Amino acid sequence: MTDTNFRLTDRYQQLKSQLHLHLIRLLEDRGIQISQWSDAKAAEFIRGQVRAYVNENRVPINQAETHLLADDTLDELVGFGPLQQLIEQDDVDDIVVNGPRSVYTERNGKLVSEAVRFSSDTHILRVAQRILAPLGRRLDESTPMVDARLPDGSRVNAIIPPLALDGPCLSIRRFRKQALTEDELVASGAVSQPVLDFLRARVAARDNIIVVGGTGSGKTTFLNMISQWIAPGERILTIEDAAELRLHHGHVVRLETRPPNLEGERAVSARDLVRNALRMRPDRIIVGEVRGDEVLDMLQAMNTGHDGSMTTLHANSPRDAVHRLQLLAGFAGFAGDERSFLHQVASAIDVVIHVARLASGQRRVMSVQRIGDVEQASLSLEPVFVFDAEQDRHTMVGAAT
Repeated sequence: MTDTNFRLTDRYQQLKSQLHLHLIRLLEDRGIQISQWSDAKAAEFIRGQVRAYVNENRVPINQAETHLLADDTLDELVGFGPLQQLIEQDDVDDIVVNGPRSVYTERNGKLVSEAVRFSSDTHILRVAQRILAPLGRRLDESTPMVDARLPDGSRVNAIIPPLALDGPCLSIRRFRKQALTEDELVASGAVSQPVLDFLRARVAARDNIIVVGGTGSGKTTFLNMISQWIAPGERILTIEDAAELRLHHGHVVRLETRPPNLEGERAVSARDLVRNALRMRPDRIIVGEVRGDEVLDMLQAMNTGHDGSMTTLHANSPRDAVHRLQLLAGFAGFAGDERSFLHQVASAIDVVIHVARLASGQRRVMSVQRIGDVEQASLSLEPVFVFDAEQDRHTMVGAAT
């Protein structure tokens, strides 16, 4: 039986649970805080205790299975349980847990079922609580849904019954240790060098830029990449719900929203932070994603001397992005008519970059468009580059100046 098959058996899960409880009691009886030990010391102690347990209880497993059991038990005590091995793999972009026997990862844009399992719903809840505990966040009946950021920048979302009808669900959006470079994007076919050269010139010219696309299309990744071109002498303020941007720049102030406390109070919204940012002498403001009433303040900032600002927006095309901006403005209480709002958008935003994830899982810059004038009751969009799917390349449409 392979390691993977052994891990998936009910017998193994039961054995690991028994051993986990045994070690917890042992550590408590001895007053040991294993989390304060070095990784090497903790691993040596756990492996010794597992061997002793297997021998004393005459557990019918071989040496390789004993090593496997020790490694997994160590993950249960000081790591994130069954997810630890996935978290340590650099090619994993997302981890989603739908139930004890349903764990998926996204690799290269595709969801893949993993040979990983939990022993029960309680096991999932325990791992989720361990992930959230150092962040000062609770996950229980009073707070059955949590969205948080891990120290490495990864985002974690957990939701449990009664909101999740079939049991606890856990989602982790991994954060790359190293930002994607221009060369990597060009090599992958995500974008061509002429497109990057055009966008670099637009960043230098302090154009206001918005990156649009669907969930998982790479909006934040692309925004992070083009923001590296901002001149060293400028002061940048970033505003995000969960800080994902990593700007290698000498003068960055990072702001992050705050959810309400258990009493539903003391929340700090993106709109609050945008308004405050305007008082902090920014050269550029970068909003990780516009998704609410901060849209009006962001457009106002772009219109009042904060050229070169950037943001992302959930939309399936540049035209859909304009409609979504109108919708968000309506929710935010915009009192003007449609035409006056379109004029405000035309004055505020210079370039729209549309990114998408194809059916193959590959990510591509689908188009780069300029915002034109308001014509009748519509905003003019002028394509500069478009992605030709048949030729798998980017084609210049307008003058890239």
